[in-house]
Amino acid sequence: MDKGKVLIAAPVHEVLTNGLTEAGYELVIAEKISQKAAFDLIKDATGVITSTRLTLNKELLDAASVLKWIGRMGSGMEVIDVPYAESKGIACFSSPEGNCNAVAEHALGMLLSLTKKISSSYLEVKEGKWIRDANRGMELEGKTVGIIGFGHTGSAFAKKLKGFDVNILAYDEEEKPPYAGVTMCTSLAPIFETADIVSFHVPLQKDTFHYLNEEFIRNMKKSFILLNTSRGGVVDTRALYNGLMEKKLMGAALDVVEEEPLESMGPEIKTLLKKMLEMPEILVTPHIAGYSHEALYKMSKALLEKIVTH
Repeated sequence: MDKGKVLIAAPVHEVLTNGLTEAGYELVIAEKISQKAAFDLIKDATGVITSTRLTLNKELLDAASVLKWIGRMGSGMEVIDVPYAESKGIACFSSPEGNCNAVAEHALGMLLSLTKKISSSYLEVKEGKWIRDANRGMELEGKTVGIIGFGHTGSAFAKKLKGFDVNILAYDEEEKPPYAGVTMCTSLAPIFETADIVSFHVPLQKDTFHYLNEEFIRNMKKSFILLNTSRGGVVDTRALYNGLMEKKLMGAALDVVEEEPLESMGPEIKTLLKKMLEMPEILVTPHIAGYSHEALYKMSKALLEKIVTH
């Protein structure tokens, strides 16, 4: 049975392509497609698989006259105008359950590297320096970790932290059920008051843009470590830089930056990032937290199940 064309505009595992083919779809593989080129390829597509390369905005959705569904590899639906898509009868699927473990492991790895000064001291050893006193690490035991956003990734991160004997506070805009070993907060106040570490696991939308800003930093009672494996726009880069310079933050580990990739970065953010990368208390990775080999399979499998059963 011919179910129409599917535009694959993201790297996916063969479990998804094979499954869609078996379900009767014809696939058009264009992992590195541009936004401009998408207008031609999407016009007769029944479905689209995307990650962050395409923005499924009103203009592109209007060009997709027969589109029935959109599959998002991973989480974060900010690249899709979901209300408009749904108003046109287009179903929208994401697969946050597919990469939440990868993100949680990466966040923990960055936190350990930062607090134990693993990356910065390794670079010193490569330069022939053997510095011990200045590279004393900080233990996680007894520290308070504030997790902001307690969906798939936030709760997965909490699960990873439990073996480190930390106090875990979690805040989410939506009411969440109790979670063993985690204190659920109805406001940010307990995190502002007691957190040593703050980790963001939120989507990028109007109310989360620059969530970490000057005011947020002023509200924190302690100098703290920032983790961001969500979206770059959640953190105000200027505020982060100022906070580090003023020692209101003792460190930051970022898998995402406000403007990415580097070649698309504006001069102000590029200058600030360059200055921060010279600081040993900064660790940055190129948006790879949710991009493990296993996550690619799990996201693909989760999307396939949602698409073929909708």
